Amino acid sequence: MHSLHSYFLRPGDPNAPILYQVDRLRDGRSFTTRGVVAIQHGEVIFNLQASFHAFEPGLEHQIPMPLNVPAPESLPDFKERMAPHKHLIGDWYDAPRPIDLRYVSEDPFSRSGTASPGQQVWLRADGKLSDDPVLHACIATYASDMTLLDTTLLPHGLGWNDEGVQMASLDHAMWFHRPFRADDWLLYDQSSISTSNSRGLAGGSIFTSDGQLAVTVVQEGLTRLRRS
Repeated sequence: MHSLHSYFLRPGDPNAPILYQVDRLRDGRSFTTRGVVAIQHGEVIFNLQASFHAFEPGLEHQIPMPLNVPAPESLPDFKERMAPHKHLIGDWYDAPRPIDLRYVSEDPFSRSGTASPGQQVWLRADGKLSDDPVLHACIATYASDMTLLDTTLLPHGLGWNDEGVQMASLDHAMWFHRPFRADDWLLYDQSSISTSNSRGLAGGSIFTSDGQLAVTVVQEGLTRLRRS
């Protein structure tokens, strides 16, 4: 996997099947490109272009992994972290969690009203995965959407749990740099780039626990203040 660029065009219906149409855009010696359109109720709800690249040795450098980050084992898991807010979460508190996600700093409920330029979370799949690198890329793609858009609200002291904010993913892009396992701990370092015109843009770097930059993520989403 080399990169993906996607657009969320309409809300999906979890109770209806999705038709995926895949176009073979290019089959080269080094790069292969596919276009994917997701259709539901006769309308396009999602558009994706994905690029695949055969391994090639070459120049190497990367940004460094942040220092002095607490180990994931020392941090509370979701249920431990959210236990004081269980009454606000409802049934979602006991829902199955395929991703073990641990906030390095405070959770969204505890930090409400406190401005911050970014956040960090440790994450990994909850269980052992096969060695298929595409599967690990898929798991990381799923997990990368869980907290990134929230980051655009942090400089304003807001969070996804604030009732006055309407949020939705608009587009999502990822670049896969180095091999990784999604069932090992990954540090997701996220920062807010800009918020304007009711849209927020955030970027994230996903590192392996030994400091290798595995994935870069950029996402823009709707951050609309609800009218009273």
